[in-house]
Amino acid sequence: MKLASVRLVTDDLPTLTAFYATLTGTEPVTPFGPGDYVELHTEGSIIALAGSAAVQRFNNNAAEAAANRSAIIEFEVDDVDAERARLDGQVTAWVQEPTDQPWGNRSMLFRDPDGNLINIYSTGR
Repeated sequence: MKLASVRLVTDDLPTLTAFYATLTGTEPVTPFGPGDYVELHTEGSIIALAGSAAVQRFNNNAAEAAANRSAIIEFEVDDVDAERARLDGQVTAWVQEPTDQPWGNRSMLFRDPDGNLINIYSTGR
């Protein structure tokens, strides 16, 4: 089994698309043409973004936008502090500044425009 993507449902697809494009440094892809679905292809994973209307039409309205409080989306980087500086003007909901964790990682936490929690970390290796 292969994890294909993580899909986030939103009521504001343009804002969330711009946020994740800047965060990941990737260009949005619309594999099914313009509409209610966008993908951002990162190294080893895909972040899929879907508008609420698409979920209502194609997924039996099974997901609610901006309702996540249990998942953390994680990105591994070389330098957490450099990412903190790069994202300073874009992120408005900082949860945890760069911190050294007991297991050797350095990480920071913040929320995307819909409130989804994001962890940016580097390993202590």
